[in-house]
Amino acid sequence: MTVKSLNALPKVAVGRHSSWESDVESYRSWVSDELIEEILALGRDLRGLRVCQLNATATGGGVAELLSRIVPVDIALGLSTEWRVIYGDKEFFAITKSLHNALQGADLNLTQEARQVYLKHNQLSAEMLNEDYDVFVVHDPQPAAIRHFKDSRHQRKWIWRCHIDSSVPNVEVWEFLRPYVEEYDAAVFTMQAFRPADLSLGRVEFIPPAIDPLSTKNMDLPADICRGAIVEMGIDVGRPLLVQISRFDPWKDPIGVIRAYQLVKEKIPGTQLAMVGAIAGDDPEGWSVLEKINAAAVEDPDLYVFTNMTGVGNMEVNVFQRSANVILQKSIREGFGLVVAEAFWKGKPMVAGHAGGIPMQFPAGYENFLVENTEDCAAKVITLLEDPSLGESFGRAGRTKIRAEFLLPRLIRDELRLLKKVVG
Repeated sequence: MTVKSLNALPKVAVGRHSSWESDVESYRSWVSDELIEEILALGRDLRGLRVCQLNATATGGGVAELLSRIVPVDIALGLSTEWRVIYGDKEFFAITKSLHNALQGADLNLTQEARQVYLKHNQLSAEMLNEDYDVFVVHDPQPAAIRHFKDSRHQRKWIWRCHIDSSVPNVEVWEFLRPYVEEYDAAVFTMQAFRPADLSLGRVEFIPPAIDPLSTKNMDLPADICRGAIVEMGIDVGRPLLVQISRFDPWKDPIGVIRAYQLVKEKIPGTQLAMVGAIAGDDPEGWSVLEKINAAAVEDPDLYVFTNMTGVGNMEVNVFQRSANVILQKSIREGFGLVVAEAFWKGKPMVAGHAGGIPMQFPAGYENFLVENTEDCAAKVITLLEDPSLGESFGRAGRTKIRAEFLLPRLIRDELRLLKKVVG
């Protein structure tokens, strides 16, 4: 698709619920009546508000997953919400991936040519973004400069939503992006620790993501369905299964996961590892990571690799999570880590990197399963495999934590509160 063929930025179709009220009873079984009633009241106050959710891709990754759940609920509540994706080519997304990594602290020499390419594509996207909205919610660094290229005379409100651990960003990259971010009316980070120390902005909010218990990825599934599906995919249900589900990204440390699994297998022969991941539309780096994982899998018949490119979707992820003995998320850097909430929601024990928003999701008393290195990861997995009762109690505590703090209605409430503050 060329720029000339686009008159406006592509709109993502998400389906439409008949009304939020039709789902209320299902959510009431998980959250308080007070929370539901506040959401309904906020929806009435914001009815008709025109909101544009803007990000880099409609597939793969946590932002796309969150928007696929948030936008239909907003529409059902009476907001006029649309989800659009920016224009970008291979060169642009290679640059924005490097910016994404640099915001998490990676080294990067940001050349003048790269800056010009980034700004050129943001300007093109701005020109294709019409003004028929009251609020724009712009996600992450890829489209961060779009606000700069829109006419400030229009009384629109702009929110920048950063899902990245930007607590200690690459100095050069942050100095480049910060002036564009500071043109916004508000910024949102997952947690206070993620806010860069020198960000000067009148309104900064901290809103962690959440999972939808009604989605196909998180809905309850009968045990026999899970068993049949996992067998069909070649897994031996009679042997221990470790699972890591994530984007194919160096920050998820997939090679470290494989090494930890190999150490576990030395102690508990027959252990299997399934690495289930997604290739996102805005992440060209994912292919090289997948190639390395596949190279390791060729040498080990108990190492399985499944991707969204080979038919693995949300339902299959649900099956893998419910079938695992232990779930891994050995991140070196992390934003929030939706897969942590997903695993705990299914009552599964987890060994994860002590990074980003992962610790905030861990139940009290189980923080020792947050690890710093490969050897510790393997040791903690062995502990859980050798003591199933510990894993069961860990999983129950995790589910309780997620139910209390990280389900979709709480996120909807927080986002609606922010919209109400911004439009005044």
